[in-house]
Amino acid sequence: MIRRLESLAELTGRAISWATLLMVLITFAVVLLRYLLDTGWIAMQESITYLHALVFMLGAAYTLKHQGHVRVDIFYRKFSDRGRAWVNLLGTLLLLFPLMGFILWIGWEYVLESWKVLEGSREAGGLPGVFLLKTLLLLLPLSMMLQGLALVLRSLAVLRGEAV
Repeated sequence: MIRRLESLAELTGRAISWATLLMVLITFAVVLLRYLLDTGWIAMQESITYLHALVFMLGAAYTLKHQGHVRVDIFYRKFSDRGRAWVNLLGTLLLLFPLMGFILWIGWEYVLESWKVLEGSREAGGLPGVFLLKTLLLLLPLSMMLQGLALVLRSLAVLRGEAV
């Protein structure tokens, strides 16, 4: 179960990494168009924002899997494996799950309203899929909670003395 949950974060993170390259290339194109040809398109500029949101929102679970999130490392790195498992377990149950649950709860209506009208850009020539962008507000907590579940299961296995 742990490996299945973690493979989802791994697959998503690796796929999303390509969005970073695409974001850099589009940014480069926007700059070239603006300064060399004195032109540009709102949709291209908005696509950078969309990609940026995609990378951060869907890459968060991958980052959690690889222990890339900020923590007070002065104590954590000195703990034994069991001590780290306790920190991970309690941090996930008391901080990660409540926060992600709150984001899911508070964002649900916001995203639903956007889907009802298939919200698009307010800018002329902008991208029509703002409702898709807002959907990331629900995918972030869902993916983080799934990775958090993997972290809870892994921590419990360590505390029980099982190999993971």
